Amino acid sequence: MSAATRPATAGVPPDHWLLGAVLVLAGLGAVMSYSTTAPLALDARVPPHFLRHLGALAAGGLLAAGAARLPLRAWHVLALPLWGLAVVTLALTLWLGNEVNGARRWLALPGLGTAFQPAEVAKLAGVVAVAAVVARRDGRAPLSGRRFGVALALGVVPAALLVLQPDLGNAVLAVGLVGALLFASGARLRWLLGPTLLAAGGVAAYVALRPYAWRRWTGFLEPWETARDQGFQLVQSFVAFGRGGATGVGWGYSRQKLHYLPEAHTDFVLSVVAEELGLVGVLVVLAAFAVLLVAGVRIALAARRRFSMLLAFGLTLLLVAPAALNAAVVMGLLPTKGLTLPFLSYGRTSLLVCCLAVGGLLCVARDPAHEVRGGGTPGRRAASARRAK
Repeated sequence: MSAATRPATAGVPPDHWLLGAVLVLAGLGAVMSYSTTAPLALDARVPPHFLRHLGALAAGGLLAAGAARLPLRAWHVLALPLWGLAVVTLALTLWLGNEVNGARRWLALPGLGTAFQPAEVAKLAGVVAVAAVVARRDGRAPLSGRRFGVALALGVVPAALLVLQPDLGNAVLAVGLVGALLFASGARLRWLLGPTLLAAGGVAAYVALRPYAWRRWTGFLEPWETARDQGFQLVQSFVAFGRGGATGVGWGYSRQKLHYLPEAHTDFVLSVVAEELGLVGVLVVLAAFAVLLVAGVRIALAARRRFSMLLAFGLTLLLVAPAALNAAVVMGLLPTKGLTLPFLSYGRTSLLVCCLAVGGLLCVARDPAHEVRGGGTPGRRAASARRAK
């Protein structure tokens, strides 16, 4: 294809697409944070939640910039210590965590007057640790059963602690991320079949034995019949989507966020986007995540090292998988799971972890051994250019 006929976007590096998608999501997240948290502080000129969101966004930007400049070796060296720290904080949360709605998911930071959610850190730590363990094999040798077992344990241990909180949604997501990384690393399908069936059976047993989980399931299956009870949140989400129509009722004019829709600023922020910005706003959000997915996969496929490829793939899923699950929940395609929408939902721990994941993707994209847009490493491209002259 000649330069004259090549599309204008064909030469845009994937990290530029990644940054563009993240900026769109972060900007829209800031706007929606103001809109959804204003009803929580009607006596304040500026909602405190919004100010905290902006502070976390600024800190996340610095964190992403610092992570992007780390050498890949640092990610590899810190992988297992970070995983260990995440497991310790998850264990501490069971005894020292703040209890909200019958669950202990938050751990207070002494002297700072704030708390963080170890589950978010555990998902990131699991991705980095599995990538590091799986990548430690010689040449093109297939993944050994021993490394497969170690990688599986890196996902199962934090998932078990998450179930005890209880936090089934993040537990399933943590195991799913590990399974996806093992699949990408070339693990045999028969090895993955057994753990998958056990996980599915465990989820089914959890739902059957936990009354609150069973109520969520019945609310998902029969939302209108249980609209005053377990189906209330999903029905209110449907109302928000219906009121928004194609172009929305206008920014700030949502009715559902006025305490009709529970968790409007966290789990169900996409419903408020649908009501205020309409189908157009929802499509912008979904398109931004689609661009992020494609850019992340391109970065992973262009990596010339096994660790960097798995790291980029895992970090991409860490950002996109919760978004897909969250969108499915608010549209009534999955039962309520309590998963936030990356960059848009209020939640400082989630926002900081997402920014750190973006920094990791940029680190892989800018690695000297990374393929660049025309194919080959920078040195090879320079040599080819000299030969062409």
